[in-house]
Amino acid sequence: MSDVVNLSRRGFLKAGALAGGGLVLGVYVPPRATAVDPPAAKPTTYKPNAFLRIGSDDTVTVIVNHSEMGQGIYTGLAMIVAEELDADWRKVRVEAAPADPVYNHTMYGIQLTGGSTSTISEWDRFRKAGATARAMLIAAAAAIWKVAPATCRASEGQVIHQESGLFLSYGELAEPASRLAPVRNVALKDPKTFKLIGKPTRRLDTPEKVNGTAVFGIDVTVPGMLTAVLARPPVFGGKARSVNKAKALAIPGVRHVVETDRGVAVVADGFWPAKKGRAALEIEWDLGPLATLDSHLQREEYIELARTPGAVARKQGDAESALAASARVIEAVYDLPYLAHAPMEPLNCVADVRPDGCDVWTGTQAQTLEHHAAAQAAGLKPEQVKIHTTLLGGGFGRRAALDCHFVREAVLVSKAVKAPVKVIWTREDDIKGGYYRPTAHHVVSAGLSPQGRPTAWKHRIVCQSFLIGTPFEAAIVKNGVDETCVEGAADVPYDVPNILVDWKQAPNGVPVQWLRSVGHTHTAFVVESFLDELAHAARTDPLAYRRELLANHPRHQRVLDLAAREFGWEKPLAPGRGRGLALHQSFGSIVAHAVEVTVSKAGVLAVHRVVCAIDCGPVVNPDSVRAQMEGSIVFGLSTLAHEITFALGRVRQRNFHDYPVLRMNETPAIEVHIVRSTDSMGGVGEPGVPPVAPAVANAIFDLTGKRLRKLPIRALDLKQA
Repeated sequence: MSDVVNLSRRGFLKAGALAGGGLVLGVYVPPRATAVDPPAAKPTTYKPNAFLRIGSDDTVTVIVNHSEMGQGIYTGLAMIVAEELDADWRKVRVEAAPADPVYNHTMYGIQLTGGSTSTISEWDRFRKAGATARAMLIAAAAAIWKVAPATCRASEGQVIHQESGLFLSYGELAEPASRLAPVRNVALKDPKTFKLIGKPTRRLDTPEKVNGTAVFGIDVTVPGMLTAVLARPPVFGGKARSVNKAKALAIPGVRHVVETDRGVAVVADGFWPAKKGRAALEIEWDLGPLATLDSHLQREEYIELARTPGAVARKQGDAESALAASARVIEAVYDLPYLAHAPMEPLNCVADVRPDGCDVWTGTQAQTLEHHAAAQAAGLKPEQVKIHTTLLGGGFGRRAALDCHFVREAVLVSKAVKAPVKVIWTREDDIKGGYYRPTAHHVVSAGLSPQGRPTAWKHRIVCQSFLIGTPFEAAIVKNGVDETCVEGAADVPYDVPNILVDWKQAPNGVPVQWLRSVGHTHTAFVVESFLDELAHAARTDPLAYRRELLANHPRHQRVLDLAAREFGWEKPLAPGRGRGLALHQSFGSIVAHAVEVTVSKAGVLAVHRVVCAIDCGPVVNPDSVRAQMEGSIVFGLSTLAHEITFALGRVRQRNFHDYPVLRMNETPAIEVHIVRSTDSMGGVGEPGVPPVAPAVANAIFDLTGKRLRKLPIRALDLKQA
């Protein structure tokens, strides 16, 4: 159970960032275990977190503890508070919460934005904060008028006495309300009475992004700030053996050359002299054990690993015996490459380390982790470090690195030069800098009955672990299986009586990290492509085949049917066009895509139309759901064209010329249809990505008869004879 407290009277806020006149409310949340703090450091009591401030000027400020990286969470969470508060939406504002345990994620136990959980995790807590504030404002007005609170109501930022017509604005009531004890056990609204939630709503952060006042990490400037770029080892795990700094220091504007455990930093008055200074460095590198890493040889290694069983992620029935007894066995091998996140805003961080404190400004998805990392790197106590969260120019998981390397870099350099420093990663640094979606090798087989129905399903996955060796291993690695590596495969919804899914851990070395939709990015491609292959082997329409195998999952069927109906699945396409379908559940939501493609004689693929259907349960802002599906589709289509490969230990790709993202002129027509649902709430930031690749691959087969079992898609693979 959570509880609301009145923070207006609490002394610790008086000198803090949230101080100010009016009513400030917080919510008590039960303490949760966290893998980041050692047991001795865990608080014995939980401090209240201030989520709401009502000012005497009628403004309602919602303090949001999740990072805004384009997914619309500043607006969505503010809508939840505003709905229960009966606020005037025109006067609602948003502030980023500071890094503090009181703002921890209700599910993860640390302050984090990820897993498409921001709305799910805060739904109850933010509703209660808004409803409690509304009750307090009504109580304050009733006391002023000397009437019963039951005779008053709240509407559009005012409290109205129903009999007399008297009214007071929230700004007028903020001060008297701040002197009251919070109303306990306040009733929440019946969703049927919602006026704001569920309605398309313009985002609060759009105007500042349009007029240029929005502050992203790369925009931060502080007095006396220098700029740094780092020369990092050309091979992961390498280190500098010797450094000749003379030519770099001779560049006008270069102030310092600093060696760190991650590379050599050139610190200058601005970005260009720092970049020129880095180019002038003379470094002899010890390349380390990955100096011979080669993508072709790595695949052979994965093939060999796949020859023996792995840790069992799911065992249902006896898949081996059922395969042996099947009328027909279908087998396939799939390979997927390393992928970079490639957000539009490359990594950056400003750090100001002083003897008595440290301030860090960055776009981060993991405030708790960054806070601990900054304190450790600065050699300061945690309470001496402040993390200032800016807007993020895209994250996709990249700004939730478990080792917090980009924050550590900035803190170490600032500490060394005794000045504020902004460390900027160039686009090339970002593409070549690691923390990729792992490359994966899948071996899958299925047994079919004489009627073509699957009787057995066996799926082996070989890839690196995200979490083994990290503080989160104990929570997520079960029975030797990193659950993030098998999600989407170990929980296939299709009705198959015998299933075996196992996982082989590939050697580490290349830094890997979750990418938008994590393990689902590769498992969905395999599962939905292979299921399509089974449908054709059974001479059955792929839609009908899926529907039959989802007889016990009506929610999945509804999504599938909506996508097919809006696409016009039963209608013939124009000559020279192919269609494909894919369905996938992830992060609590179910998404289906139906796509239409063409392929030129030269093998050039064009995706002309994508019809998306999603069931994410109750919807806060339909506009955000549609925007996230559109963005996910564009992101998913981009992954069809790019890969990260290695030769002699070095990343071969450098920038968007050889790691292409989808251009505006390449973007298909996109339709998004939302299922009206009262089922459990799911996320929307990631679930739209996984079905994209298999839907396109299935459409290519429909058109050309060629099965794609390897990404990225190359024109050479599709070229017609």
